[in-house]
Amino acid sequence: MMYQRHSQDRGYAEFGGWLKSHHTFSFSDYHDPRFMGFRDLRVINQDWIARDSGFPAHPHRDMEIITYVLQGEVAHQDSLGNQGTIKAGEIQVMHAGTGIRHGEFNPSKTEDLQLFQIWILPDKVGVAPGYTQASFTREEKLNRLRLLVSRDGREGSQKIHQDVDMYACILEPGHMIGFDIRPERALWLQVAEGDLKVNDKVMKSGDGMAIEDEKHIKIEASAESEFLLFDLR
Repeated sequence: MMYQRHSQDRGYAEFGGWLKSHHTFSFSDYHDPRFMGFRDLRVINQDWIARDSGFPAHPHRDMEIITYVLQGEVAHQDSLGNQGTIKAGEIQVMHAGTGIRHGEFNPSKTEDLQLFQIWILPDKVGVAPGYTQASFTREEKLNRLRLLVSRDGREGSQKIHQDVDMYACILEPGHMIGFDIRPERALWLQVAEGDLKVNDKVMKSGDGMAIEDEKHIKIEASAESEFLLFDLR
């Protein structure tokens, strides 16, 4: 089964000109009982944050929160004392656990910020909050799936409290990659930018796809494309 979630069908919110956000799954004031998440994947928001703007400090708990920067950079500060800047191609991972407060800001005076904010349900609640960030080069993701996040931290990926593998790929036109799906596992594929063909289905920028009860997928690009792939239990 391959169910495609078209970009234009996502939820949408805009706040005062400084934030535009597309919601793949129900989030905040956008609620659709058909799209409450997919397996342990709870939120995929694609956010555009205007220059010199951002989110003030706000709380989270009992959630694995991943930020994947597509354009620009985000300044981060949290209640654990972490401060830093995450640039395009980098990710940050927060274990909200028993509670964490953080703020995110676009410090640029000239460039808008674009990112994916991803929430994954943890396999246990009440863990100690934590924070990591990592950089992955374009070359690491070019025409191959680069593991960014996993439960065991293998291959230099960032650890989370859930049996989910998250990959990123930049696929050049004319290139193809395949992925074998383990029994009882499922995939979610999210396109950031580009034009893909996944088996016999065409995907465009912003499209997502749930993939269940399949043994193998083949991903081809007709234009340079960047996407995330989640392997879920």
